[in-house]
Amino acid sequence: MNASRQLTEDLVTAISTGVGTSPAAEVIICPPSLYIAQAVALAGSNAVISIGAQNLDYHDAGAFTGEVSAAMLSDSGCKYVIVGHSERRALFAETDDQVARKVEAAQNRGLIPIFCVGESLQERQSGQTHVVVNRQLDAVIQRSGIHSFTNLVLAYEPVWAIGTCKTATPEQAQDVHAGLRERLKGHDEEIGNRIRILYGGSVNAGNAADLFARQDIDGGLIGGASLDADSFVSICQAV
Repeated sequence: MNASRQLTEDLVTAISTGVGTSPAAEVIICPPSLYIAQAVALAGSNAVISIGAQNLDYHDAGAFTGEVSAAMLSDSGCKYVIVGHSERRALFAETDDQVARKVEAAQNRGLIPIFCVGESLQERQSGQTHVVVNRQLDAVIQRSGIHSFTNLVLAYEPVWAIGTCKTATPEQAQDVHAGLRERLKGHDEEIGNRIRILYGGSVNAGNAADLFARQDIDGGLIGGASLDADSFVSICQAV
């Protein structure tokens, strides 16, 4: 919930200029829903920049005042949508089942979910990290099947690293990413090998290169550092 019309214009324009038309990474910008149409227009013909949303409701339509559906997001020009972000789980009590329904709703409307999993500090300290993220992963597999992961981006974002300036070490992040990939490969080898798994949790220009160098970390889900165009472009360049 950080934006204005001016900030959206400044960020999207600067990022578009900074990454050019042939960067090493795909770039996805996810503004608040009020500014999606503006971001789509600003990204324009830059084929390497896609626009996504930060959340959606799993109902397709109806009396759900204030909510935004997958159909609305698609109609507004979105290609991606973040689903199950740790703040949605922690602050708004979204359950694994609700998140799985959102993944299903997004895909039914042609959106690509950026599906987030992650553990709390207490869960990490008690050695439950893999149990928690596997449970979150399994909720989607049980609802939509393993083949839903052919059109999905997975993101590991430990709750304890969101907005805290604490970052999982590259070794900690790689361990979880490798575990997620192996679990998916247990269902389908090709899907497990091909899926993109992003790391989110206080990624910045200083630590991005070290994180992205790990075998199973395919990119980043960037929070605070994305509010500064130069910082965000530096992270893109670290790929």
